[in-house]
Amino acid sequence: MKMIFAIVNNDDAQDVMSALSKAQIPVTKLASTGGFLLKGNTTFISGVEDEKVDGVIDLIREHSRRRTQLTPIDYSQFNPGMVSYPVEVTVGGATIFVMDVEKFQKV
Repeated sequence: MKMIFAIVNNDDAQDVMSALSKAQIPVTKLASTGGFLLKGNTTFISGVEDEKVDGVIDLIREHSRRRTQLTPIDYSQFNPGMVSYPVEVTVGGATIFVMDVEKFQKV
C-alpha cells in the first residue's frame, strides 16, 4: 500500500477532486498555503494499493495544469527603498509525494 500526497493549485482542486471521486479513489482534502507565493493550495491525501498509484498520478496530472502569472516581488525586505517589480512565475500543476505505508488500519 502507498500513501499519496498531492499538492494542487486551488484553481485545479475541484477538477482533481471530481476526477478522484468519479474513479472511486478514497481521498482526504486539506487546505494548505504555499511558502513561496503564499497562495492557496489544496493537499490531497490518499492511501491506495500499489497497482493504483500510476493511475491516480495520471488523473491528477490530467486535471491540474501549469500556467504562468505575474506576481509582485517585494525587494524592500532585502534592500530598503527598492521598488517592487512583477515577476513571471509558473504556478499550478501538482507536486506529488508517494510513500510506503507500513501499516494500515480502520478502527
